[in-house]
Amino acid sequence: MSTLPPNHHGDLMKSSQVNMATTTTTKAKAASKAQATATANNKQKTQMHRRSRTGCYTCRLRRKKCDEGSPMCTACKHLGLVCEYKRPMWWSNNDARRKHKDDIKMIIKRKKLSEKSTHNIQTSVGSPPGLSHSLPTSATFSDPFDRTRSQSIDSQFAFNFNSPQSDFSSFSAPQMHPDFLFAPYSPYEIDVKTERQMFINDIPTLRESTTSTFSTYQTPPPPGTILPQFPLEGEWTEQVYTERRESLAEETLNVNFFDFAQGPSVSSRQVAIELDEGDQRLFDHFISSVLPTIFPILESNQHGSISSDLILPALENNKGYLHCCLSIAAQHYKAAMGLEGEEIDGDIMRHRYATISSLCEALARDEDHQQILEAALGLIFFQCGVGRFDDTLPDIPWHQHFQAAISLVQKLDLPRIVSDPNEPLTQAPFNMTLTAWIDILGATMLGRAPAFAHTYREKHLSPTNPSLGLRELMGCEDRVMYLISEIACLEALKKDGMDDITLCQHVHVLGDQIGLTEMGDESVPVLPFNANGTLSPKQLSKNITAAFRLAARIYLCSLVPGFHPSQASCVGLIERLTSVLATIPSGTAGFDRSLSWVYLIGGSVSVPGSSFRAFFEDRVAQLGDLANFGSFGKVTCLLKEIWLQSEVISRASSPGSNEDVQQPPAYIHWRDVMQLKGWDYLLI
Repeated sequence: MSTLPPNHHGDLMKSSQVNMATTTTTKAKAASKAQATATANNKQKTQMHRRSRTGCYTCRLRRKKCDEGSPMCTACKHLGLVCEYKRPMWWSNNDARRKHKDDIKMIIKRKKLSEKSTHNIQTSVGSPPGLSHSLPTSATFSDPFDRTRSQSIDSQFAFNFNSPQSDFSSFSAPQMHPDFLFAPYSPYEIDVKTERQMFINDIPTLRESTTSTFSTYQTPPPPGTILPQFPLEGEWTEQVYTERRESLAEETLNVNFFDFAQGPSVSSRQVAIELDEGDQRLFDHFISSVLPTIFPILESNQHGSISSDLILPALENNKGYLHCCLSIAAQHYKAAMGLEGEEIDGDIMRHRYATISSLCEALARDEDHQQILEAALGLIFFQCGVGRFDDTLPDIPWHQHFQAAISLVQKLDLPRIVSDPNEPLTQAPFNMTLTAWIDILGATMLGRAPAFAHTYREKHLSPTNPSLGLRELMGCEDRVMYLISEIACLEALKKDGMDDITLCQHVHVLGDQIGLTEMGDESVPVLPFNANGTLSPKQLSKNITAAFRLAARIYLCSLVPGFHPSQASCVGLIERLTSVLATIPSGTAGFDRSLSWVYLIGGSVSVPGSSFRAFFEDRVAQLGDLANFGSFGKVTCLLKEIWLQSEVISRASSPGSNEDVQQPPAYIHWRDVMQLKGWDYLLI
């Protein structure tokens, strides 16, 4: 039996004392920690019970804790969602709530996909622009043209058809201004912190916080990639295209191109309008679902200018305009949600009546002409975006509203202002540009000359200031729109009894002038995307102009005596038009709904078996529900009726003999079909 040294006994005693002390200390710390944990849990439970029930409805829908920030909570701000503290319209409808939640999931999914493809890049911008809008990439200056006065037509037969064709050779090719550069802006990146919290029976059980980098730079898609189509319906104002220029020297930028006559621009969060709960829901729906779809071409050029410089100030300062927009919002909500009933119809008619009443009162006082014009144009144009062909609610025809607009334009002296050679415009009056769009294409709807055809003729012949801003507003080069005005004048003269020889002379000269608009731009239209996959507004405008130019040729050819769609020249134009339309982005995020007039003119003369018809059906399918709204929905319905009527007439006129089989298919004019069906549409 061995024994330990005496000094080791002392070490054992000291070790035991240390272990006992350590155990005591550990137990004390454990008890203290347990007490602290219990206190924290109690405090958390207390805070949990005190959790506010007044958070925004978007966070409630997502089951996320809302910090109730004003005017937007942090979560909604980070994700670009609409932050609604008042009970929204979709909250009381389970289907609408589910769809709203799916839209939010789609946005989050898109952000995740974007994060995977982002690249870290160096940027020279000290403080990047706000994330509410993407980088400006507009093509807002119209190309200056050096022109001499060429022949035109009007009700006074202004054309000199004995002049040699060389008179038109003075039209020069378009030149790009050398100063159109926008160097300071480049792609940028920013960190976005996202918090996620899981709730079970309104009790938080899991909380995660992640930080991701948002970059405006995107990797170019591989060749042949079909670009994704994201649903436009249900997106919010903050969700706009992230677009940049492939070459800063190629794109133009002028965010002050239009004079909106509204004073200083405002932020969407600075608008103060007092509305009751029902009207507030309509207002929110207009801002979130209608406003982003009104002027898609202009928005692709000048991001946010429509919201900040035109729509929002008018909503705040113009009661008639406000009621117009609320009526349009109710109409859009009814169609989008498939609602039926007296309540939603009552909202539509109540605000429609209030708009018309305010216009009549202001006209009687002969004051506030600018505001009346805004509301009148809104009544006309907004229907082109939200109206449905089967809407049976009583309304005043668009051309009667436009008569009031014509009077107001004249009172404001806008035609002289835009065409005075001694006073070159620094900004185009937006209301005059919108009036011209409605006037020119609306005249083709009615078969009459535009009200301001003389003004367009002067602009067309102006060597110093030919642009009216039509290219910036609706995509088509101004000169082509001016020539469509001339063709409408020619059709009116034909209806008034112009002889065939003179008519054909007019057609020949106008055809030559259409050809002059192609000078300097003989390139074949291509998809309007830069190498990095972003939209090129300049190329988009070229493609849209090419489509309108071909539609104008078809419209002009239809005036020739003996015209028939089966003629080789017409069939060739339709095939070319189909090829050009294929270069314009399609789907819910595309621009087909901005080409309603082009589809009408081309589709109305397309023969059975034409590639145009199959192409059009495919475009309609890609649009989904959006194909039923506005002018495009009415064009879709009208073309189907035209094709059906032509087939019926062909069958009735063909008894079945071999001789009759060789007869060309029947041709019925689209305007006759509209009259037959009792339709009075503005299809632009």
